[in-house]
Amino acid sequence: MSLDRPVAPAPYELLPQVGAFTVTSTDVRDGEPLAGRYAHGSSGGENVSPQLAWSGAPEGTKSYVVTCFDPDAPIPGGFWHWVAVNLPAGTTELPTGAGSGDDGLPAGAFHVRTDFGSRDYGGAAPPQGDQVHRYYFVVHAVDVDALDVDQDSSAAVVSFNLAFHTLARAILAPTFAH
Repeated sequence: MSLDRPVAPAPYELLPQVGAFTVTSTDVRDGEPLAGRYAHGSSGGENVSPQLAWSGAPEGTKSYVVTCFDPDAPIPGGFWHWVAVNLPAGTTELPTGAGSGDDGLPAGAFHVRTDFGSRDYGGAAPPQGDQVHRYYFVVHAVDVDALDVDQDSSAAVVSFNLAFHTLARAILAPTFAH
């Protein structure tokens, strides 16, 4: 199966400009294919969230939100793979596997439901034979201690709130296809 469609624009280029800072990973690289370990079980993976570390967030950062979004999913609005909300300002890293549930997150932080329907990391899962997909792992530096959302909020509601509270973003965008 090959879905003949143009590549979606980079999602954060469509939003108002904000500052930038640095995110790195010992597990994934910007522009390079994800290892199967970080793919969803439906794609033959282990569904493990990658390690992320960040630095250089702007003054005034009071919390962080970490997301993973696939703009290349064959649906109009892309696909949310991970949304970890209200990470305390002192947090500078999530270890490999932190997306397995709220127990892997710092106190006060939590996951909201992804487009898989669960409250955890859902790995890469493009349709078999589809184009290469980009997975935007983004750390959002936020200007409030906690977004006004809860575990029942959708990823879209979190994203909407981020539009008003993001000071800066740090982005890694590895790829995956199978």
